[in-house]
Amino acid sequence: MANLKDIKRKIGSVKNTQKTTRAMKLVSTAKLRRTEEVAKRSRFFEDAINQTLSEIAASINQYKVGGIKGRYFEKPELQAVVDIVFITADKGLCGGFNYQTIKTVRNMIKEYEKKGTKVRLKAVGKKGIEFFSFQGYELADSVIGLSSSPDYKEAATFISRSVEDYLDGKIDGVVLVHNGYKNMITQEIKVVNLLPIDTSRFEGAAPSSLIELEPDESEKVLESLINKYIEFNMYYALIDSLAAEHSARMQAMDAATKNAKEMVESLTISYNKARQESITTELIEIISGMEAMK
Repeated sequence: MANLKDIKRKIGSVKNTQKTTRAMKLVSTAKLRRTEEVAKRSRFFEDAINQTLSEIAASINQYKVGGIKGRYFEKPELQAVVDIVFITADKGLCGGFNYQTIKTVRNMIKEYEKKGTKVRLKAVGKKGIEFFSFQGYELADSVIGLSSSPDYKEAATFISRSVEDYLDGKIDGVVLVHNGYKNMITQEIKVVNLLPIDTSRFEGAAPSSLIELEPDESEKVLESLINKYIEFNMYYALIDSLAAEHSARMQAMDAATKNAKEMVESLTISYNKARQESITTELIEIISGMEAMK
């Protein structure tokens, strides 16, 4: 009977776990829907910034001798120092979501080191901070709480420190890495080279008749727009990462719930078998005792 009690206790424990994972799946699903809506609205704004940036840059390329110039567009032959800004979650229980980002960052570090480029790591999210700190990497900057609750001002402040170092010549590039949302069941790693800005992306753009700028003002407007472009890319990456995190957690909890269900079924079969064996043993003992009394 002790064995039956152990199995029954296990069944109760697994059922409680199943209730927890099912609840977490429902919570993640609800959060994903809200975050997905925010991501869609943010994507429209991002597209508008990119379009306006391309049009102004195309206008400068067309009317200015030598085209676009400036620190934002300078590409050194060898990058001495590069900032890798990466985003992970503050919490776990989301499958391989955090691992994929960490794996990508580690591979990038190896590639840059082969080229002789020094890498400065800037982390957003507790899981990434904990991993690289444990591995002995020095983090140039880090923040906890921003990946779980994206805020435009905090995101702009965080990325602006890298931009300032870039403009001062302390670093030669800024790369943004995060695990992004593709659809309800898929996430994909996204690597964005924020700085220097690739001018080839403006080559196909045509100046818009709706945008009219004085020659002296065009570069000032472009610089201001570039700052907004970088800040919003950082903010959008946080939203995109959060949506992907909820999606990954929803899948992980769904898989855990199904596994718990299968385990309960398996333990129930074991319980019924043990119960049948116990009953059979008791019947044999009763029959044997009756035979002995004859």
